Amino acid sequence: MTEAASAIPRKKSVDGSSSDGASQQFISFSIGGEEYAIDITAVREIRGWSGTTSLPNQPDYVLGVMNLRGTIIPVYDLKLRFGTGATEAAKSKIVIIVAIRDRTVGLLVDAVSDILTIETSEIRPVPEMDRGVVAEFLSGIVSVDGTMVVVLSLEHLFQRDYADASPEIEVASVQ
Repeated sequence: MTEAASAIPRKKSVDGSSSDGASQQFISFSIGGEEYAIDITAVREIRGWSGTTSLPNQPDYVLGVMNLRGTIIPVYDLKLRFGTGATEAAKSKIVIIVAIRDRTVGLLVDAVSDILTIETSEIRPVPEMDRGVVAEFLSGIVSVDGTMVVVLSLEHLFQRDYADASPEIEVASVQ
C-alpha cells in the first residue's frame, strides 16, 4: 500500500445520524490550514507528490505535467489558484487526480482529511460579500465537527482553462 493510499481517511457522516434526505459524498482536504471538499465522484486517484515537468508560458498555479500511466496531466497548485501563496511541493504533499468534464487533472493539496457524507440540506450557500475571483469556485459551506468546510465547484475552478485547453495528451509508446 502506498503512503498516499494509507492516508485515505475513514468515511463519516457530518452529523453522525442517518436520514432519509438526499446526501452526497465528498473528499475533504486541507490547504494552508483551511478545509475544502470536492465531490467524491470526480476523484479518480489519490497519490503522493512525485514531481512535475514544467512547461513554458503557463499560469503560475500550473506546476507542470506528470505522466499518469501513459497520460500526461496538468497539476495545479490550489493554494496559488486561490491567490493565497504557493504550496511547498514536498513528499508529504498529496495530489488528488480528478476528472472534470473530459479532462483529467491533478490537484496539489497539503493532506486528505476525510470522506464526508453530507445531507444536501446541510450545505449552506456562500454568504453575500465582496466577491473576488475565488468566490466563483465556491459552491457552498458546511460545518463538520465545528470546522467550516468549503465545498468547491471543480467545473468553475477550471472554467477559464477550457477555452484554450485540449484534453490530456496520450504518450506514444516507442516500439
